[in-house]
Amino acid sequence: MNAQNILLILLGVTLVFGLGVVVLNRRSGSNEPTSRTAPRPSAEPRTTPPPSVPPTREETSAATVTIEPEPESEPGSKSEPEPELEPEIEPEPEPVARPSIRERMARTATAMAGVFGGVRARGGITSDTWDDLEEALLKADVGVGVTDALLDGLRARVKAKEIDTADGLLAALQSDMSARLAGADRALHMEAVPEGHVNVWLFVGVNGVGKTTTIGKVAAQQAALGRSVVLAAGDTFRAAAAEQLGTWAERSGAELVRGNEGGDPSAVIFDGVQRAAAKGSDLVLGDTAGRLQNKSNLMDELRKVRRVAGREPGVVTEVLLVIDATTGQNGLAQAREFAEAAGVTGVVLSKLDGSAKGGIVFAIETELGIPVKLVGLGETIADLTEFEPGEFVAALFGN
Repeated sequence: MNAQNILLILLGVTLVFGLGVVVLNRRSGSNEPTSRTAPRPSAEPRTTPPPSVPPTREETSAATVTIEPEPESEPGSKSEPEPELEPEIEPEPEPVARPSIRERMARTATAMAGVFGGVRARGGITSDTWDDLEEALLKADVGVGVTDALLDGLRARVKAKEIDTADGLLAALQSDMSARLAGADRALHMEAVPEGHVNVWLFVGVNGVGKTTTIGKVAAQQAALGRSVVLAAGDTFRAAAAEQLGTWAERSGAELVRGNEGGDPSAVIFDGVQRAAAKGSDLVLGDTAGRLQNKSNLMDELRKVRRVAGREPGVVTEVLLVIDATTGQNGLAQAREFAEAAGVTGVVLSKLDGSAKGGIVFAIETELGIPVKLVGLGETIADLTEFEPGEFVAALFGN
């Protein structure tokens, strides 16, 4: 065997050995795990079914559940739940403070303060003391009759040695004046009327005393108490009266019943009562034409209004005479005539804050026996307030 043949045999053996190594490596490589750097692509994960078709127990256990986060919705979009708004709580209205009679009666108090100061400065009780007291009471329009009665009682007590100083005298006078106003019925009456009937309050007085404004304020106050009110515009002779009352009706939520200008006041009041009874209202406030107390024909007409207002289904429970406090003793003459014609049950003393003649209260109450029920101390609704005798007398004496 020559060298050439030997070389061919070696090449053949080497080739066979190399092929065997290659085959062996391929077979062993099929059993190795997947390389970490090149992982096998896995099957696409299954997502959760829609909420309307819940997954079965087998599906849940057999599949990988992937929950994708919900996209954030923009504020105000439909997908975003509306935030719950806290209910707005309206602040409770602050109670309207009742006006102070002492503060509003500055003119009357000033008229008396100088005299009372002089009496105190004098110390003892002399003839000048009695003159000063008489002057002060008459200036305040307490009236001659009431003034004489008050001072005569004090003179008797001084003579009996019960009072011996100026301060004691003034204290006794204040006490006596308060006693004269004590015990009166100052309530505004609302009776428990039969079904289908209605309470009626009539307002009377001369022109210019503030009667229509007073009615409007009373309507607002009664409405605030929860009562349903009908306003009857019985002043058919003053063109602006019904319009003025209509404004107050709007403010208070009351109903207005009015008639033709120049018409029969009694008919308007009667219509107001009928309307209130039909609606089941609580109260009728009847305005009447302002009239002079010395005009007999006008007072006869007022008597008719009073009679008609009391016909079924009306029940007249108040007849309120409105008097301007600035008129002084003339108000006493008014009260006498109106009381006789209409059966006045109480007095509304208007414009007391602008008067130096608040003493008319004593003349009205002690000489006529008619109680002052309301006093006007300003322009607002709250300035029409119940009359408090103790506060009123204290205001006169500046304490």
